[in-house]
Amino acid sequence: MLLVVDVGNTQTHFGVFRDTNGPVAEHWRFSTVRESTGDELGAALSNLLALRGLSFRDVDQSIVSSTVPQLSEQWTLMANRYLGQRMLVVGPAIRIGMPIRYDNPYEVGADRLANAVSAYERVRDTCVIVDFGTAITYDVVSAAGEYLGGIITPGAEISIDALYERAAKLPKVELAEPRALIGKSTVEAIRSGTVFGFAGQVEGIVRRLRAELGPATTVIATGGLAGVLVPFIRETIDEVDDLLTLTGLRLIWQRNQN
Repeated sequence: MLLVVDVGNTQTHFGVFRDTNGPVAEHWRFSTVRESTGDELGAALSNLLALRGLSFRDVDQSIVSSTVPQLSEQWTLMANRYLGQRMLVVGPAIRIGMPIRYDNPYEVGADRLANAVSAYERVRDTCVIVDFGTAITYDVVSAAGEYLGGIITPGAEISIDALYERAAKLPKVELAEPRALIGKSTVEAIRSGTVFGFAGQVEGIVRRLRAELGPATTVIATGGLAGVLVPFIRETIDEVDDLLTLTGLRLIWQRNQN
């Protein structure tokens, strides 16, 4: 069984593939804690596997992508100690099977590469991946399967946090679906502004991308906050795939087997 782990700044999403050519069998999300040790990660993984009748003995291969460098080390330590294996780490030395047309390829986040690989494997044509996480990232793949680059904007939750920190009278608000466009309270007004504001941003950026890349460009959304924001985005998102990154990690793992 293959374990795939995507460590983001806000959430860690991981899952297992019983068949390395098949779909995700199980997957989980938990908050990313930068101070987590390999032992703590092992305990969390063990408990979640046990809920599905699985154990460390069932995991014989693993791969991790991480935007938090110190946690890459802790996940590999966990794999070495509890799984008895060397965990593959997505990075500059790894084969992804996709040319990277970035000025400095080492700057591209591992999760963004996994998304690009996964989306192109499905579409086999020009595509854009919009990942709704701590930041909102837009990654572009050409019809020839080249990673062309992307766009990065602040995410919805960190924008709410910044508003709370900078405006003395505004409350801390949890990101959720607004009840109406016109808020009847400060909390509802902030929710409406955040959700509809980011929806409008995505619509505008995707329209510009399609104008440059072609109207047939496929746009796939993923990420932990896609479920909140995508329902309010009009006519620009073709698909939503919560498992896009995990599937990309499986493909990258396959491409690095002898």
